[in-house]
Amino acid sequence: MPISLTVNGNPATLDLPPEMPLLWALREGLNLTGTKYGCGVAACGACTVHVGGVAVRSCQTALGDVAGQSVTTIEGLGTPAALHAVQAAWEAGQVAQCGYCQSGQIMQAASLLSETPMPTDAEIDEAMSGNLCRCGTYPRIRAAIHDAARRLQEV
Repeated sequence: MPISLTVNGNPATLDLPPEMPLLWALREGLNLTGTKYGCGVAACGACTVHVGGVAVRSCQTALGDVAGQSVTTIEGLGTPAALHAVQAAWEAGQVAQCGYCQSGQIMQAASLLSETPMPTDAEIDEAMSGNLCRCGTYPRIRAAIHDAARRLQEV
């Protein structure tokens, strides 16, 4: 039975098994490859997307569980011509090194800022603690989140 949802503001219908992880439905079913596979057990955060505006680990979220809902991936957060404030802050702060985890980091940070517009260092550390970065760019990540918070306040 086809599963309908909204992905990055566009209606999508996928004829895939409802138990398929959302990660693979996005990557294989919709060719949205910005969301990365990291661990497969929701421990690293590389696969973070928003479902109904809330950050979730798509590797452990079944496609059937998001039927009828709105999903936002890194491809839908901003555009090259109009970056989301978090993406702009990431770029300005040169946060990424290898870049593999960054889409998940950015999605988690955007979710944090939607809930806590001006987070403290402790709130950032808590919210981002489930997102791992092998390159260790944590100080740059925290600085970029503070920068993005300021950018969002200016809008």
